[in-house]
Amino acid sequence: MAQQHLTELQFSSLELDQRLLNALDEMDFHYCTPIQEKSLPLLLAGKDVSGQAQTGTGKTMAFLLACAQRILHSDKPATVPGKPRTLILAPTRELAIQIHKDAGSLLQKLPLKLAICYGGKAYEQQKRQFDEPVDILIGTPGRLIDFFKQRLFDFKSIEAMVLDEADRMFDMGFIADVRFMLRRLPDPEKRLNMLFSATMAQKVMELAYEHMNQAQLIKIDADSPTVDRIEQSVYHPANHEKIPLLLGLIQKLQPQRSIIFANTKHATIRIWEYLEGNGMSAAIISGDIHQNKRETLLKKFHDGEYSILVATDVASRGLHIPDVTHVFNYDLPELGEDYVHRVGRTARAGKSGVAISFACEDLAMNLIDIESYTGRPIPTMSITNDLLIKPRPPVKMKGGRMKPAGGKPQRPRHKNGPPRHHHQRRKKAV
Repeated sequence: MAQQHLTELQFSSLELDQRLLNALDEMDFHYCTPIQEKSLPLLLAGKDVSGQAQTGTGKTMAFLLACAQRILHSDKPATVPGKPRTLILAPTRELAIQIHKDAGSLLQKLPLKLAICYGGKAYEQQKRQFDEPVDILIGTPGRLIDFFKQRLFDFKSIEAMVLDEADRMFDMGFIADVRFMLRRLPDPEKRLNMLFSATMAQKVMELAYEHMNQAQLIKIDADSPTVDRIEQSVYHPANHEKIPLLLGLIQKLQPQRSIIFANTKHATIRIWEYLEGNGMSAAIISGDIHQNKRETLLKKFHDGEYSILVATDVASRGLHIPDVTHVFNYDLPELGEDYVHRVGRTARAGKSGVAISFACEDLAMNLIDIESYTGRPIPTMSITNDLLIKPRPPVKMKGGRMKPAGGKPQRPRHKNGPPRHHHQRRKKAV
């Protein structure tokens, strides 16, 4: 981590189990981030925390350390199958997977067992996790409730609860499921409770008061160095200029690793097709792409096989992708909060980054809410002729099916059998 992203508080000065300190040393984590500095002393003292912090500020490591410490120093009986001791709720499978990955890195040498549950894949494999003891259970609400109702586990032994991105739980309509689970946990004073959210709206605060034990409120300002380190700018193209301008900026800036955000699946496909048609190989993800393919494409982007990712807001939260140098808002989001999450994909862990937005004819009005939310105007850039590249024709996705970036498009299948080649097509009736 870069030094300017950290505080002067060292993990070694906290009352952490030596095994956790050793793990942090191996990960080269020595100093706390601001959210860790404010939350960990309270959590390690057994006090509940309701924290407001943007993505990329280190909150995941804060609650993982608190959960692990709670279990390692608990005087309760050892874990048995069906009796998880920590519950971590996440709104999306991507965030759940990322939390599970971070937990695996931190706890790989400790005697704590992890389990993860999320929709979209590996149903039977996820069920089998409960044949063995589970210390830390991570998951999304729907799949967790499914398994709970099958009596694969219960919530009676939960000693610590984490609700991550609580505001997103409301936005995605999960809050009834969340309340269903929280009401089945031990009483709030019998467990350690943590809630983290990008915004502390009234609905989030009510959730904290109802299901937590006099939680201490911690705020890390939205206009903290996470945003300050981002070089932001906005262009005002006509609708037909957006693709030429995007191609021109990529050609001029040569970003090492970039994410292009659009508001709809249709727009991501169009962008991807033009990128491929103009020699710029890219990965593409949106909410309806099969989970296996999304994970494969994200891994390829994470590993540097592709330098461009085209995505809807499914990639704006929860995903830890290091070294993203540029974010392009091809479409301006409607909400300022979504803008902050998108640009927060860059300038992570103390590094700088660039965020470029297009305020086109249809979406320019969204700029008002964005600038009101961030509390500062975004500098306007001029569109010069050299930035408007005449694009070559796009590479069309055949059959309307998405293919893995760099792979061959899938041939559309006939509804009654395998795909026909051109010489097998039936002749029209004369």
